[in-house]
Amino acid sequence: MTPGPTHCEQPPGADAAWRDAARLPGLSPASAALLQRLVQHPHAPVFRHRSGHRLTRADRWMVRWHHLRILHASGPDPRTPPGWAWRHARRCGATVPFFLARGSLPTSWQGIPTTSRADLAANVAGFVPRGARLSRLLCFTTSGTTGHPIQVPSHPRVAAAYFSHHCRALRLYGIVPRAGRGEIGIVLAGFQQRCFTYVSVNPLSDECGVVKLNLHPADWRSPDDRRRYLDDLRPELISGDPVSLAELCRLGLSHRPRAVLSTSMALSDGLRAEFEAQLQAPVLDLYSMNEAGPIAVRAPDGEAHVLLQSRLFVEIVDADGRALPEGEHGEIVLTGGFNPWLPLLRYRTGDHARLGRTRHGPALFDLQGRPPVRFRRPDGQWLNNIEVTHALKGCALVRWALHQRGDGSLLLKVDPPRADRDALRAALCRPFGPALPIDIVALAPGDKLVQYTSDLESS
Repeated sequence: MTPGPTHCEQPPGADAAWRDAARLPGLSPASAALLQRLVQHPHAPVFRHRSGHRLTRADRWMVRWHHLRILHASGPDPRTPPGWAWRHARRCGATVPFFLARGSLPTSWQGIPTTSRADLAANVAGFVPRGARLSRLLCFTTSGTTGHPIQVPSHPRVAAAYFSHHCRALRLYGIVPRAGRGEIGIVLAGFQQRCFTYVSVNPLSDECGVVKLNLHPADWRSPDDRRRYLDDLRPELISGDPVSLAELCRLGLSHRPRAVLSTSMALSDGLRAEFEAQLQAPVLDLYSMNEAGPIAVRAPDGEAHVLLQSRLFVEIVDADGRALPEGEHGEIVLTGGFNPWLPLLRYRTGDHARLGRTRHGPALFDLQGRPPVRFRRPDGQWLNNIEVTHALKGCALVRWALHQRGDGSLLLKVDPPRADRDALRAALCRPFGPALPIDIVALAPGDKLVQYTSDLESS
């Protein structure tokens, strides 16, 4: 929920994070002192990077207006398709190089070909509209939890819209964020061997603190410091994926956040109930992705995932891209969104559900999204699948799928089939160690790709 994080691969040094005017314009002295306290706290973790909202004064006025509009917007329009979606499609056909190369826009909605993550991975620049202002363009690299890492064009105002849609999700639970200056609005918790970590502020909530930290013990002086630090910060909200939230529950916190946001991976009913019992706070299961932002949130009654964005047209399609009637199960396809630097047009998510209605509005039922997969090292330690993505990101692979057999050995399927096997083994040895047997085979063109799977019990 931090607006506009911008990346820097250097830890805070001589130019301390709380004095970084380029990333934190208009930072008040009180908030500078807060950031200094967060970094120099006696139980603080290592913060390896810098980040900030980068919102100018004009930006802040604009995003506040958009914030109110998003909070009070009517629910998504499930018609096929609404008028605004056709206008969006025509703009894409006239300004986006990828769609311009396809030729004239078909006259029927079903005639518009779908796009996929593979299209973005092959040529992400082709999706940035002609005439878009690029002076403040940001580009984020996704972790590839459902597919493969891609770069996502963005802007500080786009990142700020995440906060607004999260607020909309929280309202479904009767929660209105109220953290302000001098308080911690949210802690974003990861649990990885390598993790992007920083401190920042949210200028849309009176510069309340935003902390992105890694719960892996390697980032702390002492494992007990994790509990001491979080209990002292007392964040209003905590966000993470099911892997990091499971680790959070093991810390024995005395602080109880007002709500917990689970993102990036599928959250089972049993795990959600366990998290709520351990943390004594409602756990919001958010269906979200970097390409589109927050898409839906599971309703408090658990019935379905309620759609959040009024200008995101959601279709359910079959394998050939044909729209299915309401109530039928198929792949989720998206059009629109709040990122004009990456306009989506019939974008296949790779996730599946059926579209229906609840008392809260249109919703996704039986959502099959991103299951968290953990892999076991020979020494018994568990690895988050994101760490495998990090290990392989330097290898020239178009696609890959990793499976851990019941005996602990690994099977890696790769495309292209002639990839450097020695380099791949060396890359996997970094997180797994050298003792684990690794078989590498070609990924057949027709393989249905589920990127990470395991036969081992991971709980």
